[in-house]
Amino acid sequence: QVQLVESGGDSVQAGGSLRLSCSASRYSISTHCMGWFRQAPGKEREGVAVINLLGDTIHTDSVKGRFTISRDNAKNSLYLQMNSLKPDDTATYYCAGRSGAYCDNSLLPSNFAYWGQGTHVTVSS
Repeated sequence: QVQLVESGGDSVQAGGSLRLSCSASRYSISTHCMGWFRQAPGKEREGVAVINLLGDTIHTDSVKGRFTISRDNAKNSLYLQMNSLKPDDTATYYCAGRSGAYCDNSLLPSNFAYWGQGTHVTVSS
């Protein structure tokens, strides 16, 4: 059974940085489309960033220039470096994986089959 486990969530001041990590079991992060998503209270889950087999990435407009998705194939881990954090970034962040290698230029959560349990990020002003 595929297992994705996120870590790194915390409470930070606006302008601060965090690095989220996602480790995988019984699943290869390097050969699948992987993504980071977030869900704030009372809001729908939204795509933050995705990375495909080739290392191509897409970041949603609201985080461009501040967040970066990456992976370490040797560690079978996915990361989200978050800089210049804003209160609007407060949410539960989820790691997710698709069944295939490519992301189809999409950040839609419904395209992702495997999900972690989430890690909380709180940004205070």
